[in-house]
Amino acid sequence: MDLSTGYCRNRHCRYYGLTGQAARLQFAGWQCGARRLVCLECGHWLSARTGTAYAGIRTSKRIFRDGIRQLAEGASIRTVGRNIECDKDTVSHWLPRVGRHCLRLIHYFFRNLHLTECQLDELWTFVYKKEDHLTVFEKLARRYGDTWIWTAFDPVHKLVPAWRVGKRTLTDAKTFIKALKSRLDCHIPFFTSDDLPHYAEALLAVYGMWVTPPRRFKQGRPPSPYLQVPTDLVYAVVIKKKEHGHLVEIAARIIYGTEAQVAACLRVSPISKAISTWGVERNNLTIRQHSRRLTRRVNAFSKKRVYLKYQLALAFAFYHFCCPHRGLREKLEPPIPTKNGHGTPKHWRQVTPAMAAGLTDHVWTLDELLSFRVPPRSRWTMP
Repeated sequence: MDLSTGYCRNRHCRYYGLTGQAARLQFAGWQCGARRLVCLECGHWLSARTGTAYAGIRTSKRIFRDGIRQLAEGASIRTVGRNIECDKDTVSHWLPRVGRHCLRLIHYFFRNLHLTECQLDELWTFVYKKEDHLTVFEKLARRYGDTWIWTAFDPVHKLVPAWRVGKRTLTDAKTFIKALKSRLDCHIPFFTSDDLPHYAEALLAVYGMWVTPPRRFKQGRPPSPYLQVPTDLVYAVVIKKKEHGHLVEIAARIIYGTEAQVAACLRVSPISKAISTWGVERNNLTIRQHSRRLTRRVNAFSKKRVYLKYQLALAFAFYHFCCPHRGLREKLEPPIPTKNGHGTPKHWRQVTPAMAAGLTDHVWTLDELLSFRVPPRSRWTMP
């Protein structure tokens, strides 16, 4: 377990929240099979598992890691239970704990991201039962039935800066765009999506500026304010025409911005040469591969929406920090020879989406992901 992210949890200690060499923690024996640390400043005791995904886990760390890895790679809960010889209820209890840990980790790292382009899309699934099979009361509760995963994708760094599990409504679209904006810096990226009208309204509601026109007459009701599109907001949609289930035509339309602005965005883009959503659509396949709950025609679908959120949090954290992306690898010049000099030299450096975005400098192991301790918000600085 990595102890470099440990910190004193006494709020009255002046070293509260400080990690690494700034934390005055010292090894002080073992407790319940885990290391015990003590703060040399205030004398506060804490377990090395506190603040990690290992906290409260009685199973051995090796079996726990093996089970979480299988969940992150797309195995179902029953499959994981059979593979690691644990009860399925035990594996089911692990998922909320790990999911909350991954959500804290992602919220900590995904701040002030600088994106030049962003592709938007939504992925269909269902919770408990499909929409056509719901009763009237279940439809009113809006907890079950057809569920949509709103995703934003950065094709340059292969990053998913924001996602949301909800319905395919304008309210969910606005909430999703607000969450996306909160994780970006002041720069507005070049947005592309399909022709779903909710995106245009949500982008205008989040990025638009309220403008009150001047009065034309002294008497009468004053003019109502309206939302004005910012000059640096560029948004285009891809329109796909299908006949009998087959794609026959693809067209593009600019919603916000001008043709000159779109051409300038495409000219400086290292990835895109035309208005398209290829990146986010390919990422949909990656999401389905890392989450058994999204596989079609199986009995591993989610019975509760909150468990779907936890599974996606684990899958996205594992994807961003632990999975090297083939499209991001860097060629080594010159190649690195093997230790004995007889094997094939290493020609490529593996890069994860988090490394490409500058959030970390190496490929994380699963133990690093599970044992990372997120500092308190009062100590949040850019990693």
